[in-house]
Amino acid sequence: MSDVELVLRSTRVITPEGTRPASVAVSGGKIAAVLPHDAELPEGARLEDFGDDVLMPGLVDTHVHVNDPGRTEWEGFWTATRAAAAGGITTLVDMPLNSLPPTTTVDNLRTKQEVAAAKAHIDVGFWGGALPDNVKDLRPLHDAGVFGFKCFLSPSGVDEFPHLNGDQLATSMAEIAGFDGLLIVHAEDPHELDVAPNNSGPKYNDYLATRPRVSEDTAIKGLIDTAKRIGARVHILHLSSSDALPLIAAAKAEGVKLTVETCPHYLTLTAEEVPDGASEFKCCPPIREAANQDLLWEALVDGTIDCVVTDHSPSTADLKTNDFATAWGGISGLQLSLSAIWTEARKRGHSLEDVVRWMSSRTSELVGLDDRKGAIAVGRDADFAVLAPEETFTVDPAELQHRNRVTAYAGKTLHGVVRSTWLRGERIVAGGEFTDPQGKLLERTK
Repeated sequence: MSDVELVLRSTRVITPEGTRPASVAVSGGKIAAVLPHDAELPEGARLEDFGDDVLMPGLVDTHVHVNDPGRTEWEGFWTATRAAAAGGITTLVDMPLNSLPPTTTVDNLRTKQEVAAAKAHIDVGFWGGALPDNVKDLRPLHDAGVFGFKCFLSPSGVDEFPHLNGDQLATSMAEIAGFDGLLIVHAEDPHELDVAPNNSGPKYNDYLATRPRVSEDTAIKGLIDTAKRIGARVHILHLSSSDALPLIAAAKAEGVKLTVETCPHYLTLTAEEVPDGASEFKCCPPIREAANQDLLWEALVDGTIDCVVTDHSPSTADLKTNDFATAWGGISGLQLSLSAIWTEARKRGHSLEDVVRWMSSRTSELVGLDDRKGAIAVGRDADFAVLAPEETFTVDPAELQHRNRVTAYAGKTLHGVVRSTWLRGERIVAGGEFTDPQGKLLERTK
């Protein structure tokens, strides 16, 4: 213990074995030991005592659209990673689209890495993209360290990232399965979207009808069938339809290599509360009814849904028009995700340990970072969030670090104030004050 330079102490430390009083020793940016609360301080070590505030692992958000370079007026690595840090997130994995160029070749990956390197306040990894014409690029991207490959089964919303039809999905999936990669899928069926009502205007229920649950259900059934036939690892992105849960549960029981995520907005916001014209609530697939939300929570608790991620997908304010048909679809949630989920989880009788499992441990496992991230355990990176879980705050968009301070949570009172965030044993934000960027670029290692 002679090389320990820092000890973090709290009466409530969330570890894989449970929450308990402890002192966490840090050496060289790693967790060197988890000691009794009253353990003697190693010689030369600095003590940070958080009293009764909770010391928890930094969150790992595996679904973030940073949009940098190319659409940096929507978001960027500097602002996105500051927002993440302010919300207790210490690692994010960036989606391959909405930036220009998209992350669909190794050269494009290198471009994005060069842009991110000097701006990242937290650690950043990258997804690759699977397009109809880039099958030849998938293995090189895998070898270059992307964590997996995203595809759409319906139009993505940007022309440079076209969706895959059924044959193209099977071709890309087989290629990715050949090197045991992970395919992550935006699962909405284009035919079901085409035959849905073509509504426009400010009424949310009119918009909701344009993206019915059956579009998700049909796409997920086809995805499961293809994954079963090929033997591939697949991950369903941002599940919003509770009707698909029996399909998912059955597939998992059959041994299909399937994981599923949902998002804070599906778990904390409801269709019934969306005001007319409030397109800050628009996303694809959409926020659905309260009864649907209850079933998503049940599936999260029983493990049918594996994890919770933000799908942070911002735009400039002018693209959030009051017509749901034309407004950009995406919700900005990085800075508020922990507090939003904790607020709803505590109302439903769940613990902060559950939140850590859903938003840190399982997300780390999804991308193979569970040897480095996701737990307060010896050998992991010393990435932490310090949370006052009983304290509340009211969301003021002016206090957000996102580049465009548009939020569906404006005016909501949330539980859980993030006191500080730590990356590899260095405090990177506390009381609204940030250090210079200290994040590293991550690559897949397993």
